[in-house]
Amino acid sequence: MFVATFLCNPARPTLDPALVESLRNAWGGGDVVWLAADEAAEFSLQTMPENADEVWQVCQDQSVDLIIQTADGRRKKMLIADMDSTMIQQECIDELAAEAGVGDRVAGITARAMNGELDFEEAIDERVGLLADLPETIIDHVLNTRITYMPGGATLLKTMRGQGAYAALVSGGFTAFTARVASELGFNENRANTLEFADGKLTGKVVRPILGQDAKLEALNGITATLGITPADAIAVGDGMNDLLMLENAGTGVALHGKPALQEKVSVRVNHGDLTALLYMQGYAKSEFVT
Repeated sequence: MFVATFLCNPARPTLDPALVESLRNAWGGGDVVWLAADEAAEFSLQTMPENADEVWQVCQDQSVDLIIQTADGRRKKMLIADMDSTMIQQECIDELAAEAGVGDRVAGITARAMNGELDFEEAIDERVGLLADLPETIIDHVLNTRITYMPGGATLLKTMRGQGAYAALVSGGFTAFTARVASELGFNENRANTLEFADGKLTGKVVRPILGQDAKLEALNGITATLGITPADAIAVGDGMNDLLMLENAGTGVALHGKPALQEKVSVRVNHGDLTALLYMQGYAKSEFVT
């Protein structure tokens, strides 16, 4: 049994009932269940439609995200999430670079690294090297003035944790940022890279080992083992190629406004919805959200 879920941007709830009904009829689906009026709906399917990819593109052209997944076990016991451009709307290293006057140079490297065009470890070393001698106080300044949360993130955390789920923030960014983000959003734990400081300034180096794609997969496997569950019990979300192994090995791996290279590899793609999309695709109705 499968479930087809339809989502749109909650800030502009314009999901057309005619679109959902026409596809239900074409695919022989079950009754339509509206998870949120004009915003999210779903229906059951006996088999995966042969034209699912074609229909996905039609829905994208109408600013609608379509997710088709197996119905069994879709409500997860764990959330594992990337931070930059996923739980927050920025890339922390780019914001630090802007303060250092090398924003455009670093942002270009970041974009190529997240699209899988550069080695992640080499890219992080090159970018952090350009931040040498920035004062340690720059971290709080950037957090206070440049960082904003991705819409729906707080609701996602509160709702899943209210149902007993565990939440881990696992980032290729920096602990100086993940500590506050994890605390404010309500994650159980956070893992990231550590910037090196000396005499109150950034040295331009990152403490080894570097947390990259393999480490995110190790976090998924290790945390689920500790909890006595399996990776199939987890929903993972990220936007860049360094999230690929984590997304591929979780029960549900979501590319949230993902980079083009990631979208080519991942079947669950959210390009119009916000982080509450992860609740809808688990079958939560908006009336069940904890806000």
